[in-house]
Formats: sequence, structure tokens, C-alpha cells
Amino acid sequence: MGRTFYFTTPIYYVNAEPHIGHLYTTVLADTLKRYHQMMGDDVYFLTGTDEHGEKIAQVAAKKGVSTRALVDEVSGVFEETWKKIGINNDDFIRTTQPRHKEYVQQVLTAVKERGDIYFDEYTGLYCVGCERYLTPTELEEGLCPDHKTKPQEVKEANYFFRMGKYQAALLEHIEKNPGWIRPERFRNEVLSLLRLPLEDLCISRPKTRLQWGIDLPFDERFVTYVWFDALLNYPSALKRTTDGRDVFEKYWPECNHLIAKDIVKTHAIYWPTMCMAAGLPLPKHLDVHGYWLSGESKMSKSLGNVVRPLAFEKQFGIENLRYFFFREMKFGSDSSFTYELFVERYNADLANSLGNLLSRVASIVRKSQGGKLPQRPQEDEAIRAIAAQAKTVAANYGGHFEERRFHAAVDDIRALLSAGDKYINDQEPWRLVKDPSRGRELSAVLYTGLEVVRLAVLLLSPIMPRTCRTLLDYLGETRPLDGTVPFNELCAWGGLATGFEIGEVPRAFPRIDEAKLATVLAAAAPSPERATAPPPALERKPSKPEITIDDFSKVDLRVATIAEATFVQGADKLLRLMVDLGEGRLRQVFAGIRSAYPQPESLVGQQVVVVANLKPRQMKFGTSEAMVLAGGGGTSRLCAVTFAEPLEPGDHVS
Repeated sequence: MGRTFYFTTPIYYVNAEPHIGHLYTTVLADTLKRYHQMMGDDVYFLTGTDEHGEKIAQVAAKKGVSTRALVDEVSGVFEETWKKIGINNDDFIRTTQPRHKEYVQQVLTAVKERGDIYFDEYTGLYCVGCERYLTPTELEEGLCPDHKTKPQEVKEANYFFRMGKYQAALLEHIEKNPGWIRPERFRNEVLSLLRLPLEDLCISRPKTRLQWGIDLPFDERFVTYVWFDALLNYPSALKRTTDGRDVFEKYWPECNHLIAKDIVKTHAIYWPTMCMAAGLPLPKHLDVHGYWLSGESKMSKSLGNVVRPLAFEKQFGIENLRYFFFREMKFGSDSSFTYELFVERYNADLANSLGNLLSRVASIVRKSQGGKLPQRPQEDEAIRAIAAQAKTVAANYGGHFEERRFHAAVDDIRALLSAGDKYINDQEPWRLVKDPSRGRELSAVLYTGLEVVRLAVLLLSPIMPRTCRTLLDYLGETRPLDGTVPFNELCAWGGLATGFEIGEVPRAFPRIDEAKLATVLAAAAPSPERATAPPPALERKPSKPEITIDDFSKVDLRVATIAEATFVQGADKLLRLMVDLGEGRLRQVFAGIRSAYPQPESLVGQQVVVVANLKPRQMKFGTSEAMVLAGGGGTSRLCAVTFAEPLEPGDHVS
């Protein structure tokens, strides 16, 4: 019997359309749902939109439309976007829905009756962007730290929630439950806030200033403060689902809430104290992630550097971006997104590794086996080593997901693919296929290569569900990933569908070339009203002086097979390569291509072009006895020059 989980994202404010920040949190919840379903767990996933508050009314007025028209339009864009890119949420809540408004008023009435809401006059520093009062200690040089604007001094009568009454209880809860806020540094941040006096929370706005909101049930002159309204969506959606069910008792105790770090205070202090006052159990976990930066800067509409999900879907495919999210971000830390970095990771991991391994092996199956997947072979030492690695990857996979080490899970999968690629390079099935007497050996190699692909795709399926389903179907792996087949059974070595006839090899991950990247970069450049300078041209090194054919004939270019590839300690750009030029010994070469090959072992077995007659160069790390040719850099991925077909080590290149 599986466990029960309730995953929630923040409800997104409808003053702007979806961008990469919204997308990441939503994809995170979607991936966790799919992972837990694969493990046989019962999962409910909620997302939605936050539609009240001053900012919404201001944006509507600026656009010259009614507030209702604005929220309907933008909320519709969010909901439609998630559908188009395959987000598998169970419910989509809007804070303007009657089911939510009724629940908020019920909670307000109950908290008021407990004596935890009172009326008072207050003077404070109010930030419209944050839609809350700021304390002097929160300001940086007199400005709101998030919006860089000077808050307004506002004096008015309002209703207040006795938030300070629950400070000690919340502090005790966090201290007794160290995993309640994850990662730990955000827990420490909240604890430091709770060790200062916690002021009561203003929870109303007079209608003379703001009419767009949920009416206070006990005073029609006021609407509810947006945070007291919005934070109650997580239980309200369970109290009445879109089909009218009440699933609160089943799912609320297992609430795992996912947020970005900018709303930690509201979700780790406002929300739990509100729950305490309303008699609700606290959510089980708060999982806090960092920002996606554009290079080194936070993404911003005003800077014109936001990434829109539907535009990215057309450009490169949203599931490839999902992969990038989990490969690149260490959960809880900030991470950088640029189109150049995305393309580099995509080409290296998906096009060159997973896609290339599938293509190479499946093509030979089609040519030599009539397209039928071979029988499971007797395992030799090399196969046993890969099978053992695959078993370890599958065994560690669950722990990585449960502890939010998504990048580590992806690293393990990449390492497995690298081992599969090395195995194929070592076994050289393109040579075996030429020798009829080695048919059994060939079948074993082909089976092993495709079994590595099958397992890697299975483990990637929560991250890239549609792409992986297509690839699994191609390999005859049609078993459902909804928990009806135990995870250990799905991922057991030897599950490849023997005898299944595969069709034409899918071009699952075509390389993204420099021309396409340049086109997207030009389209993504800030619009004229945001920037006066044109997008920078691709940087090219100036041409070198002309040489004659006699000059060129002095350069001895040879084919070299990489036998070893390792990092060089203390050198950020170098890899140490041991290469075979057919001389009966290996040469040591230091190559400045480390950024392109984060897993240097993936290079083993590949053939490259080297300058064989370059004078040996003594470096602090040792002697470099040749030079590897590479291309790219700048806006394109750096890549060693290689060959489409295997050649003999030492062959001349001309």
C-alpha cells in the first residue's frame, strides 16, 4: 500500500502571464507527482491563481479594463498553458471562485469568534508591490528590498490578526521538526525572524481604498487582505474540489508545499499561525527553492529577459527545459539560465549521449537483427559491471527524490548512459556485424546497449513524461508507470522486450545548431522600448594571416582514440587525455575542453583529431605531447572535432 501526498504550488499572481519562475515550481510539483505515482503512492496536486489585491486593481486600471476581465484573461492563460505543456494537476483553484470565497469567510468568522481578530488604528510603511506593511528593520536604505521603492506611510483603521499570540508555538514546532522547512538555511532564516518580536498582522483594507477583494463577513466596509485570502486556498481546494468532493481529511495532513525563496516569510510565518488560529493542522513540509537567474541577474519583465513557457515549447521543446531544470539547479540554491547554457547541456546530455546511444544501437538492430530486439544474453564481466551500476542507480533514485537532490539523480542517470556509451565503444558492434561468426556476441552487445537506454528513460520519465513515454513505447516497454507495476520490477536489469520489433529509429533529440540558437537569441533580445542597443553580434575571433600550402603541409594531423580522460586538479579548463595514435604507446595531452565535458569518462573510446607533430610542452601538470582540435566556444557549445565513422588510430587527416 502506497503513501499519500498532497503537493501544492503557490497560486500565481495574475498581474502578468506565466514565466520561467512559475514554470519551474509547477514542473517541480508535476514531476514529484509522477515520481510518487510510479512508486505506487496516492498523490493530489493543486495549483492555481491569486486574483485579489491592490496590484491587480492597479494593473486593470492601467490597461483600461475591468478587474474581472483582467483576472479572467490572465488566469485563463495560466490554466491553458499548463494544459498545453502537459502539467498533470488534479485541481486548479482561483481565489475569485465561490468555493474559495466562502471558505475564507468561514475561517475569518471562526478566528474572530476565538478573539484573535481585533479592530485598531495603525500607522505603518506600506509597500504596494508586496501588498503588506514593512517594518523599519526590513528596509534597505529606506527602500523595500524586493521592489527598490520607498514605501508609503499609511494611517488607517483596520482589522488585525493576533499573529504574535502564536509565535511561541510556531517557534517550538520548527525547533522540534528540523525537516519542516527544507533546505536548512531557510529554516534558520525563519528561526531568526521568530526570535524577534512578531507583530500582529493587518488583515483588512477599507473599501474607500480598495474594493477588489473578499468582503469581511463581520464588517461590509472592508475587504480581506490578500495574503489572508490567498494562503487559505490550499485547504479550501480540498474542502470542495471542482467536482464537489471534500477530500480534506485524506490529503491535508500530507501537504508538501513548494515555494520560491521570496515568499518564505508569508508561508512559514503568516500561513502556519493562521492555521493554528483556525484549528487546522500545519502543512507537513515547506520545500523552498532558489531563483532562476538570467546570467547573473534576476529575471525581470522590465529588463525583457523573462522566458515564456509556450514560446520555449515552440523553440526547443518544454520537456527539454524540464530536463535542464533538474540537471542544473541544486535545490534551494539560485541557478543560472541562459539559452546558450541550455543548448550546451541539451546537446551534450540528450543529443550526444542519450539520443546518440539509442540511435547507434537501434540502427544496428534494424540492419542486423531484422529490427527484433535480441534475447537476453549470458552476462560477461563487462555486462555484469553495467548491470550492477544500473541496480545502484535505481536503488539511490528514490532517496535522491525524497531528499530533493534531483540533480544527483540526473547525475547518476548521466553516468549510467556514459557507461553504456563506453561499453558500445569498447565492444564496437559496427565491427562485430561484419563477422557472421560473432552473431551471439553482437546480440549481447546490442541488448546491453538498449537495456541501458530503457532504464535511463524509465528513470527520466517523471521529468520528461511525454518524451520518455514515446521512447519506452518504441522499445516495447508498454507497462504503465502508475504504480500498478512495482518500481523495482520496472527497473530490474533484463527487462528489455525480447523479440519486440522496433521501427525506424526516432530522432528524439536532434542537435541544436548555432544558427537556430542565434535566431532565438535575436528574438529574445529586449524590445526597443526596453533597450536602445541592438543585440550583440556573435563574437568571432579575427582571421589569422594567410598561409601557403607549404605552411599547412608541415602540420601532421592524425586520428587519435581517447583511452583515458580525467579532470586536472587545480585547472578549471583542462582535461588530461591519454590518446592512442597507433604508435604502441599512449600520449598525454592536456586539452582546454573541460567545460564541454563535465563527465570526462564519456570521451573514452571517442576518436579525435590531434596535431601529432607539435613540440611537447612542459606544463605544471606534466608534459603535453600533442594538441586536440576543437571548435565552438562563445555562444556555441565547445566540441572536440571527431568523425562520423570509426577510423584507425594514427590515420592521417587531410
